[in-house]
Amino acid sequence: MESVQKENVLVEKVCEIYHKISKLENLKPSKDVDSLFTELVRTCIPPSSININSLPANIQEIRSKLIRLCGEAEGHLEAHFSTILGSFPNPLHHLNQFPYYSNYLKLSRLEFHILTEHYSAFGQAPKRLAFVGSGPLPLTSIVLASYHLKDTIFHNYDIDSSANSMASHLVSSDSDLSQRMVFHTANIMDVTDELKGYDVVFLAALVGMDIDEKVKVIDHLAKYMAPGALLMLRSAHGARVFLYPVVEPQQLQGFQLLSVFHPDDDVINSVVISRKIADPVNNDHDDDGHHHHHHELGIESFMPLSCKYCEFQAFNNPLGQMKMIDN
Repeated sequence: MESVQKENVLVEKVCEIYHKISKLENLKPSKDVDSLFTELVRTCIPPSSININSLPANIQEIRSKLIRLCGEAEGHLEAHFSTILGSFPNPLHHLNQFPYYSNYLKLSRLEFHILTEHYSAFGQAPKRLAFVGSGPLPLTSIVLASYHLKDTIFHNYDIDSSANSMASHLVSSDSDLSQRMVFHTANIMDVTDELKGYDVVFLAALVGMDIDEKVKVIDHLAKYMAPGALLMLRSAHGARVFLYPVVEPQQLQGFQLLSVFHPDDDVINSVVISRKIADPVNNDHDDDGHHHHHHELGIESFMPLSCKYCEFQAFNNPLGQMKMIDN
C-alpha cells in the first residue's frame, strides 16, 4: 500500500508541475521556466517502481505532452547557450559556462566506457561515428571527440539548419575539431546508404518524441546501418519516464541488445547499446543487390546471437551528484 501511495503522490506532483509549465508564455530560459523544470527533475529523479503502462490514459497523455515540453525547453536552453558561447573568439574554451557541462564530461566518460567494452573486439577505436539529433550545442560529440575518441570523424545530423550553423560555428575556431566534425542538415529518415559508413550511431533521447516515432527511426537505422555496427541510444527508467521516451528491448528489431545501464543517481538517461545483426537472407547486399565490403570499415558481419535481454552492467559509477540534459 505504501508504494501505491508514494506513486499517487508522485503522479499528482508531476501533473501539478505539468499544468504550471503548460501555462507559461514560452519555454525560453527564464526564472519561471528554470525553477519549474528543476522542480520536475528533482521530483522524477528518486528511484521509483512506477509502471508507466499501468497508468490511466489521461496520465499517459500528460506524460506525452510533458516529454514534448521538456524537449522544447531543452532546445531553447541549448540555443541560448550556443549563442552565448558563439560570441567568444574561442567558444570551446568557455564550455563551462553551460550549467550542465560537468555532467556531460561525466556522462560521456560513462558512455565511452560502455562503448569501448563492446567495441574492443575490433582492437581499434571507431573511425566514423554518427550522432543523430545533435542540436545547436552538440556537447556529446564535442566531449567524446576532445577527450575520448581523438582520431574519430564525427558526423552530426540535425533536421534544423539553424541548429547546425550554430553548432558548426562553435567548433570552427578549433583546428582539430573543425576537421573532424561534419554537420548534415537532414531528416534521418531520408539518410540511407550513408548510414552504412558508420561504425557507431548515437541516437539522441529526443529524436522520436513518442515511441511510435522512435521505433520508425530504429527500424530505419536497422535497414541501413552496416552489420556489426553499434547503436547507442538513451532511454529512461522509473519516474524519469516523465522526462524522456522509453526504449524497450523488444523495440530494437534488427539489433542484438548488448547491455542496458540504468543510473541510480542524478544522471537522468539510461544508456542502451546494441549491435546491428547481419541479415541472414540478404547478407551484405543493399536494395539494389550491390555487395558491400563491411570489413573495410573494420566491422565484420555478425550473425544473430542469443539476445541477452538485459545484461545490467555493474559499473563503479563515478558520476556523483548531477543533473543530466541530453543533447
